[in-house]
Amino acid sequence: MTQRNPLYFFYLLIPFFCMLIIPSYTNNVTPPLISSYNDRIRPLLDAVDKLRKLKATDEGIQLPTIVVIGDQSSGKSSVLESLAGISLPRGHGICTRVPLIMCLQHHSNPEPVLYLEYMGKVIQTDEAHVSEAINSATQEIAGNGKGISNTPITLVVRKKGVPDLTMVDLPGITRVPVRGQPENVYEQIRDIIMEYITPEESIILNVLSATVDFSTCESIMMSQAVDKTGQRTLAVVTKPDKAPEGLLEKLTNDDVSIGLGYVCVRNRIGEETYEEAWLEEMRLFQSHPLLSRIDKSIVGVPVLAQKLVQIQANIISKTLPNIVKKIDEKLNVYGVELNNIPRGLSSMEEAMAVFMHIVGSVKESLRKILIRGEYEEYPDDTRMHCTARLNEMIGGFSKLMQSKENDVNNKSGSFLMEEIRVLEEAKGVGLPNFLSRWAFLTALQKKVKGISQTPVDFVTEVWGYIEGVVIKVGKGHSEKYPLLQSFSKRAAGNLISRMKDQSVARVKEIVQMEMYSDYTCNPDYLSVWNRLMLNQDKFMSIVEGKTDYWGAKVTGMELEGFGEVELEHLKDYKHLAKQAFDMKMRIESYWRIVLNRLVDSTALHLVFSIQNLVNKELEYEFVGELMGPYGGSADRMLEESPAVASKRDKLNKSIQVLKESKDVVSTILDKIADIESF
Repeated sequence: MTQRNPLYFFYLLIPFFCMLIIPSYTNNVTPPLISSYNDRIRPLLDAVDKLRKLKATDEGIQLPTIVVIGDQSSGKSSVLESLAGISLPRGHGICTRVPLIMCLQHHSNPEPVLYLEYMGKVIQTDEAHVSEAINSATQEIAGNGKGISNTPITLVVRKKGVPDLTMVDLPGITRVPVRGQPENVYEQIRDIIMEYITPEESIILNVLSATVDFSTCESIMMSQAVDKTGQRTLAVVTKPDKAPEGLLEKLTNDDVSIGLGYVCVRNRIGEETYEEAWLEEMRLFQSHPLLSRIDKSIVGVPVLAQKLVQIQANIISKTLPNIVKKIDEKLNVYGVELNNIPRGLSSMEEAMAVFMHIVGSVKESLRKILIRGEYEEYPDDTRMHCTARLNEMIGGFSKLMQSKENDVNNKSGSFLMEEIRVLEEAKGVGLPNFLSRWAFLTALQKKVKGISQTPVDFVTEVWGYIEGVVIKVGKGHSEKYPLLQSFSKRAAGNLISRMKDQSVARVKEIVQMEMYSDYTCNPDYLSVWNRLMLNQDKFMSIVEGKTDYWGAKVTGMELEGFGEVELEHLKDYKHLAKQAFDMKMRIESYWRIVLNRLVDSTALHLVFSIQNLVNKELEYEFVGELMGPYGGSADRMLEESPAVASKRDKLNKSIQVLKESKDVVSTILDKIADIESF
């Protein structure tokens, strides 16, 4: 559709406004407040009313609306009565307890037609009983007390002579609750009013009593909060005869920024008919010494009706193109959401196909985050950056193993005493100063035993982390199928529990091999041992009590891998000190290789197991679990959750409402385009 300036439609309507008739009140004959809309204009308001009935506002489509607000006892209901020519509920306290949408429609039939629409009901009524019908509907919605509700009532008035207007009358503002009203009645009313007047499409009809200071009115404060410049606020000043002094100055000075201007009206009093009230209003503004000075273009209910009709046509014409745009945007969003919801499955074959697709998606996601290190699916969840986290865990494992070794080295606090005890127990008939392999293995076994639980704890921690990752990925790919989620969680838990047990057995076996075998082809063993053994002569000279160059006694020395060691306690073990030193240096050289081998073997095993999990075991486990006695068939696993089914229904209904709404607006815009071409 061709985009046009929003004011275009308003300009198109200007000729028809010229056909509107302002009442003349001559010869005691009272014509209608305003003539009927021309046939070319009336459809604009009908279109908005249709959108309101379709509940387009529930889909976030704001409709052009005249919203009537005012402080309690400001005369708001009287203004609406004068426009509609009917009696509304009256009484002490808040009479309007729910939003009342008043649809006034002129028709040529002299017999009025009135009915209420609320909560899916349509209740016929008439002028004599309309007030009673509104009260009854209000009690049904908001209760028999004086509570407030945001559920609206729509009152349709088809009557000869009324202006074609749709207005929303809201509860009057009160700060002090009376008996029967909730303590937070002000907050409830404020929230309802703010909901209706905040949208830019709303025109605020602010009803003010001439007897009060406009700047202190709650209704002014609320309208200024959302319309600071007053560009969409029209003020109606009631009860001018009660406070005529200074009223002209109030209107002229406009201290509260009413952008759409003021209209002063005199409401019906007592048992006056509407015709009598209009005549009295004309006489008041013509003959009162102060009120007669007010410009006649801003006084009287007929002028108010004329202004509202023009403002309403203006706002509708400006907003209709935007409504189409917003409907299209909503349709696009809802369409994408609906497409993302899987369609219902009608056969076992479809269910199996979807099931295998989900398994394949889970595997691919795990390949990315566990093997390839690709994190685009979880950019902000660093715990799911798995290769980085696994690298950190392996690094931490290596440091922990080293710290365990340092604990073993420094446990006794006496350098070489553990080795000497082993050598003493290894004494036998044989050559002196010969290093026993049994003694070496005994010392080695004790060191291995000291760190034997650390690899077991490490692989247990890693598989716990992997289990959390797999379950989260599985849950993400099956979130639309709640039964499949619990099934996949159970299958993943069972599989990872088995793989964890296999890893524990594997690292225990690795530890056992290190405990009972002493072998390496790594040349670092001999190079490190030879380097460490360069300190043996110095070590023995200290143990044997020799002095340094200056004749001072030396009791300790610095050794690589051990730091500063105290040797004074070895003077009684000179016969074993040399062997003990040799064995300590051999174990130290070999132990570095053992630690690296344990870390490397454990890490390689885990990397291999994780790849095996992703590439092979996971799919076997899922399919096996599905076919097993506790798995259930694929069609049951893929049953929709009630939430997903409800979301699909809601989206379908919303799309249907939006499509119908678009048809309504497009139809009226096409009619306007046809008029232009004509």
